[in-house]
Amino acid sequence: MYARNPGLILLGIVPALISAALFVAAFVTLAYFATDLAALVTPFADNWSAGPRGLARTVAGLALLGVGGLLSVLLFTAVTLAIGDPFYEKISEWVERRCGGVPDAVEVPFWRSLRRSVADSVRLVAVSLLVGVPLFAAGFVPLLGQTVVPVLGALVGGWFLALELVGGPFYRRGMRLPDRRRALRAHRPQALGFGTAVFVAFLIPLGAVLLTPAAVAGATLLARRTLGQPVEGA
Repeated sequence: MYARNPGLILLGIVPALISAALFVAAFVTLAYFATDLAALVTPFADNWSAGPRGLARTVAGLALLGVGGLLSVLLFTAVTLAIGDPFYEKISEWVERRCGGVPDAVEVPFWRSLRRSVADSVRLVAVSLLVGVPLFAAGFVPLLGQTVVPVLGALVGGWFLALELVGGPFYRRGMRLPDRRRALRAHRPQALGFGTAVFVAFLIPLGAVLLTPAAVAGATLLARRTLGQPVEGA
């Protein structure tokens, strides 16, 4: 895809670059204050001896960074898709055309589409936050919090990321967030595999910037597959 339409892909990288700069700054700020925040959420450890208190607050700091990373990836995707909506819409439409087009496509005015997208993104982030809180609490469990919880976090993040990324193709068909959930649940292994791979790639430095256009294209193919439409030709 990058070789076939480099100009479009380069345009798609610009919004991701803007969002990445904002979220890297936010995450660095979180990391800088992680020690203070860890002390704030572990008042029960104030009277412990230095060793156990330090361990508890280190675990709390890591858990905070983990939840912060989960929310950062999801928020980054939502903000990037909102900023670069015209570019990513063109990438998605390009993939759709190569696969045979969209039967009975629904034309939605830009601002109405943007409002829907933002509303659905807010819902997804709110739900992911509700899931992130128990994961944060589980991060305090010795061994489990440093092994199983990060894997669960990647899977949860991947699921919500897949739901976010397939928004454009579903809007194009007049379908909303509940329709996305139903379609992806029916193809859960593919949705989880795609979303988790993108989630992990987005955690790599510059991964989110360089791969967002490809993630949009891949999400378009995933949407077509879940809706029983051909994906050959992309």
